[in-house]
Amino acid sequence: MTPPGRLLLVPNTLDLASEPVDLADVLPHGVLREAARLRCWVAENAKTTRAFLKRVDAVVPLAHPLQQVLIRELPRPAKGGAAPAPAAAWHELLAPALAGEDLGLISEAGLPAVADPGAALVAAAHAAGVPVQSLPGPSSLLLALAASGLNGQSFAFVGYLPQDAAALAARLRELEARSRREQQTQIAIETPYRNAALLQALLAHLAPTTRLAVASALTLPGGWCRSRTVHEWRREPPVFDRRPAVFLFLG
Repeated sequence: MTPPGRLLLVPNTLDLASEPVDLADVLPHGVLREAARLRCWVAENAKTTRAFLKRVDAVVPLAHPLQQVLIRELPRPAKGGAAPAPAAAWHELLAPALAGEDLGLISEAGLPAVADPGAALVAAAHAAGVPVQSLPGPSSLLLALAASGLNGQSFAFVGYLPQDAAALAARLRELEARSRREQQTQIAIETPYRNAALLQALLAHLAPTTRLAVASALTLPGGWCRSRTVHEWRREPPVFDRRPAVFLFLG
């Protein structure tokens, strides 16, 4: 029986919808070599993955012509209580690895399976006995945490927060109370066009003494991370462009 190939978690850059950065500035050369040799991929979006592979090819020539590279897309996330993708769908995506060939999984930005729908494929790989290997690369969440000066020993990623004003206010109070009680940094994200709205809610509902860090456009030209109390942010809030941001707070 042919042993299975590996599911390789290939990191992407954080420059989605921004001016592309030099791949060599953010991805190790070894990662580019691995990406260049793979023939089979699973991705959120085949078009942007082909664009990524063209960038790789400019640094490390692809082992297979791009037209011969197989890129399968992840099932779309279920909405409104719809049933998630059946197990057979994940098994089908893993078919190259089950046949003995290494398979790449890539996110639209950053590390696959971290705040990313690829996590379901990783779980399916473990269930099917396919070895999983993470390759090193940027994660906006961890880069922001490291630069924030907040507690990096205990932290929680809480993802996207409610958009309804009342629900958002209640959720922020709940998270701030947990943060204060456990000295745990809370990490949240938002779609870029709603960054300013989330910041406004954070400044309105968090206590003045709570420490709030905001990181924007990490690894990109002009990227920044600033950490201040809520009281200080209220006096001088940042101006956002429409680039990805990470919000972290510690009560």
